[in-house]
Amino acid sequence: MAPKQTRTKQKAPRIVESGRIYVTATFNNTLVTVTDEKGSTIVLSSCGMHGFTGTRKSTPYAGTVTTQAAITKATEQNRLRKVDIYIKGIGPGREAALRAIRAANLDVGKIVDKTPIPHNGVRPPKVRRV
Repeated sequence: MAPKQTRTKQKAPRIVESGRIYVTATFNNTLVTVTDEKGSTIVLSSCGMHGFTGTRKSTPYAGTVTTQAAITKATEQNRLRKVDIYIKGIGPGREAALRAIRAANLDVGKIVDKTPIPHNGVRPPKVRRV
C-alpha cells in the first residue's frame, strides 16, 4: 500500500498596515509578538527560536536579535508600517527591544508600559519563635 500523500495549503500573508507589538521581557527570556489591530497574532518570536540557550537568552543582545527578526518578518510579509508598543516586564531585553523597534523606521503611535505592580503583595511569614 502506497503512503497517503497530503497537500498543505500555503497560507497567503495578510496585508496589515497598522498593528501592535507586545514585548514581554522576563529575567530569563524576551518574547516579541506582533499582532493586528484586533489582537490576532501575525508574528511570534522568542530568544530560543533564534539559537540562544541558557543564560544567553537573558541578554540584551538576544532581545535585540529577537525583536529585529520579528519586525523584519512582519514588515516584509505583512507590510507593517504603523505600530503601538506594549511592554511588560523588567528583564534585560526590555530596553534593547525598544532600541531595535526605534531603529526599524516604523511609525510609533504610542508606547505603553503594562508591567504588573503588586498593590499588597503576599502574606508575610509567621514570626519566628526560638
